[in-house]
Amino acid sequence: MKIDFVSDIACPWCAVGLASLQTALARLPADLPVELHFQPFELDPSMPREGRDIHELLAQKYGMTPEQVSASQENIRQRGEAVGFEFRMDRRTRSYNTFDAHRLLHWAGLEGHQASLKRALLKAYFTDGGDPSDPELLARVAAEVGLDGERARRILAGDEFAAEVRQREKFYLDAGIHSVPAVIIDDRHLIQGGQPPEVFEQALRQLSGAA
Repeated sequence: MKIDFVSDIACPWCAVGLASLQTALARLPADLPVELHFQPFELDPSMPREGRDIHELLAQKYGMTPEQVSASQENIRQRGEAVGFEFRMDRRTRSYNTFDAHRLLHWAGLEGHQASLKRALLKAYFTDGGDPSDPELLARVAAEVGLDGERARRILAGDEFAAEVRQREKFYLDAGIHSVPAVIIDDRHLIQGGQPPEVFEQALRQLSGAA
């Protein structure tokens, strides 16, 4: 079973969705072969390197008041807690450009460390409050999950894998993916949004014949 998880590092529902999906996968038969690939999507490709204040961004994008932003963030925090992901909203004050993080994830996929890097980057941003556009943070996190930190720095210093990431982003946009997370199973079946584990589990059992 091939699973493409289309998402962005800056997307809180992607963190919820990934934790839910992994919970669901752990409930499936251990001998079920699963290939999980992470595909790039940028919530805001025009985001400047220095990022933007998260409250200002949400107010402009969705017309949300500060009270509505706080209520939304608390809802996300609770959903994350339910699936074992810790959101520290007091530390996440800005949204950042994530293109370099996607370049690093593309490389990590070639090296067999994509899933561990994806989880670590989500934690670095949503739990630790780090800046996922910072090359030094990206290289450090890459090294922590077993990748070559110096190789990561060289990638980030240039434009390696930029064309590949843009091609994948265009592919999914052209396929009609305009919000994330989007979970595509065997290139045919789409599950949209940060669903609970039970939704993923039921769909995966049906599609794999493991019901």
